[in-house]
Amino acid sequence: MAKNTDSARFRKVDVDEYDENKFVDEEDGGETQSGPDEAEVDSLLRQGNMNAALLAVLKNPPINSKNQNTKERAELLVVRVLSSFKSSDIEKAVGSLDRAGVDLLMKYIYRGFEKPSDNSSAVLLQWHEKALAVGGVGSIVRVLTARRTV
Repeated sequence: MAKNTDSARFRKVDVDEYDENKFVDEEDGGETQSGPDEAEVDSLLRQGNMNAALLAVLKNPPINSKNQNTKERAELLVVRVLSSFKSSDIEKAVGSLDRAGVDLLMKYIYRGFEKPSDNSSAVLLQWHEKALAVGGVGSIVRVLTARRTV
């Protein structure tokens, strides 16, 4: 048995630091995220460049932002871009996205389902079908279990 049990020298290691279940909220400066550039997206929509408009609207998502107004503006802009696509072009547009892009698109689709506007649900269901075909069920699981929302 140790002679000096009152010593606290052995207690310098923080064992909680190595706990894999410890939750750490990572703040990444979400206040600076302003969402997608509306002027750029409007310009691309007027030019008829739908794929570029989709990429532009998904480029700067307000995921870390705590400002609900910014998130709502981004969601309305995404729904407007998705609504402007022809049904035949949806599959090609979703196919051009990478896995993170499909997951982000799926986040916006579910966000659009929360607050449906006139005819947006039908459009979002078409996009959901094509995004599911590309991203699979894993995309839905990643979106529904994500802590950060758009």
